[in-house]
Amino acid sequence: MLTTPDVIFGRTNWNVSLSLGFRRVGDGTVLASRRHDGPLVVQKPLYPEGRGVCQVAIIHAPGGIAGGDRLGLDIRLEPKAHVLMTTPAATRWYKAAGREARQTSQIQVDDGAVLEWLPQETIVFDQAEARIATDVRLGIGAVYAGWEITCLGRRASGEIFESGRLRQRLEISREERLIWTERLNLRAGDRLLRSAVGLAGRHVSGTMVVAAGPLPADRLEACRALFPTDGEGAVTALPEITVARYLGSSAEHAKQYFESLRAILRPWYAGRPAQKPRLWDT
Repeated sequence: MLTTPDVIFGRTNWNVSLSLGFRRVGDGTVLASRRHDGPLVVQKPLYPEGRGVCQVAIIHAPGGIAGGDRLGLDIRLEPKAHVLMTTPAATRWYKAAGREARQTSQIQVDDGAVLEWLPQETIVFDQAEARIATDVRLGIGAVYAGWEITCLGRRASGEIFESGRLRQRLEISREERLIWTERLNLRAGDRLLRSAVGLAGRHVSGTMVVAAGPLPADRLEACRALFPTDGEGAVTALPEITVARYLGSSAEHAKQYFESLRAILRPWYAGRPAQKPRLWDT
């Protein structure tokens, strides 16, 4: 059933949600439940790697997020399920007209399950007011591997992020114990945008996080031998989290860098060679 949109100041605002449940059945993973309220939906599951990995694409039909919009994702993987989620195109946060837009994701990955969350880039338009919050809860032996690539402004169109605000939060817990938290509160014009300890004048940044326990030394060495074609990249291995960063001027180069890292890391965290989502080739 579609939610009736609110109309504020002459424009439509969406308050939408999508709930997905995945289950291991035999040697495969199936989309066992889905419920949506509003134009936030999921495409038919694909199995280019065989039944063991369920690939799905999340689609927001309006094509972008405007001031006043509210999006909610609720994802649940039952024990030993393996899911790869992506998006068919970049997520655009439009000019907000003074009203904050929000996207909230609640993700539960039960014992032994693997979730790969590999969305296309996020583009924050000038004058956007965006708040993005993701909470990941892991069971025993569960794995979360995800990335976020953020572009401030639309440089290809000559637009600079001169006013507006971006707030992001990612928290990961395992068996109700917090193992990773990261927050960004960025206003256009902040010194952090220009500072050498911040974005250093770059407008594209990315973070890839893999929560799968200690990273073997040989995998870390191989990751650190890689460098993005454009910009800077770095990899840090912590006892329970591996983090990769990108800072530069190209979302495509950021994704290529993260894909190269995933080719090294996926056999370790998922026991499978890396393979692109089929949707990216269409």
